[in-house]
Amino acid sequence: MSSISRRFEDFHWTVVSDEAGRQGSTLVWPFGACEQHGPQLPLSTDTVFAESILSDVLQRLPEDCPIWRLNTQSLGFSPEHQSFPGTISLSGGLLFQLVLEVGSQLAEMGFQRLVLFNAHGGQIGLLQAVARQLRVQAPALAVLPCFLWHGVESLADLIPPEEEEGGLHAGLAETSLMLSIAPGLVGSQRPVDGICSSENKMKICPPPPGWSLEGPAPSAWLTRELSDSGVLGDSRKAGTGLGEEIKKALVEHWVNLFTSLMCSDWPLVRS
Repeated sequence: MSSISRRFEDFHWTVVSDEAGRQGSTLVWPFGACEQHGPQLPLSTDTVFAESILSDVLQRLPEDCPIWRLNTQSLGFSPEHQSFPGTISLSGGLLFQLVLEVGSQLAEMGFQRLVLFNAHGGQIGLLQAVARQLRVQAPALAVLPCFLWHGVESLADLIPPEEEEGGLHAGLAETSLMLSIAPGLVGSQRPVDGICSSENKMKICPPPPGWSLEGPAPSAWLTRELSDSGVLGDSRKAGTGLGEEIKKALVEHWVNLFTSLMCSDWPLVRS
């Protein structure tokens, strides 16, 4: 387990060029958001998740691994939640330009990879688009836009299928994970909202076959249209034990991915 600081801002400026020039030098930029997460979770939920999981992952990588983390971007693109008090959303253009400017400067320093480690589902597409544009603008920098919850196959053993499909926001998984990471930030309510169920009083029109709120054929949904509480899912069975299992699954997944990345020359770029 690594005991060194992996924070970019802890470098002395004289060290930056040496570290950036190391083979496979990689920076990870965590992305969260400041947005409503129902009456039971804090506005910082996505930010807390990105920081906590990444911190645990980096501690488990070898000390000589040339990978470091930037400060977390805690304001994100969250227009779907703006009808709820507390949500602060940057415009898509502003966040797009921010990534381009920071990424270009990191490329000029000589860093070879930039991982956008995102925990907010509402900005997945935006970060994928700006990653592509950054590659054009800084072709020597490999850019990898990632989403915390994507590809973690073991989660299917922990979360019921109906919650995997419909628990998109502040439901079972997020409430449990927050109980594991920062229980003092979790309120007492356990809402079920924004999904088709006998307990839910909202009149929701189910999507036609093949369509969904998120997936291969998604809809650009707004939270207020689906939920009175801001929750999309069922948080009633959330618990610390489940949260610990979810956290373990996430950390193991990303340790494996970052280990394989740092042991490779992928992706190949030409300066």
